[in-house]
Amino acid sequence: MKSFVHKTLVVQLHAGGSDRCPVLAHLSYDVEDPFAVTAVFGHDGRVLARWRLDREMLFDGLTGPVGIGDVRLRPTADGMWRELRMEFLGDYRPDGGRHHAVVSAWAPAIAAFLRDTLQVVARGQERVAVDELLEEILSGAE
Repeated sequence: MKSFVHKTLVVQLHAGGSDRCPVLAHLSYDVEDPFAVTAVFGHDGRVLARWRLDREMLFDGLTGPVGIGDVRLRPTADGMWRELRMEFLGDYRPDGGRHHAVVSAWAPAIAAFLRDTLQVVARGQERVAVDELLEEILSGAE
């Protein structure tokens, strides 16, 4: 049985104003962490950022705005071109502001990746081994 899904996409990092810079997004889904999708953004062989995203939030972001915290998603369209706009708020800077990044991805590619994750774990079938997690936490407390 397949327990892992991976997809690499070229996405657009918004570089202020209307400028965009292409970067790679490596999306992965693992049955061991069934509620999350890991997104690793890279350019020229360097990791720019790594985020763990809620899988359900990604589904919802394809059809409407979601998120009020560090991650905000919403669909955008320009004619027939549909994108998922992802806004990420990072660590605080010394000046008190926060690092902020906006990435746009082709929505049909995100939807295809999410459909592939459903082949591994269907919606509502996500399970977390709570007993093992608690045992691990408690054994480290001694």
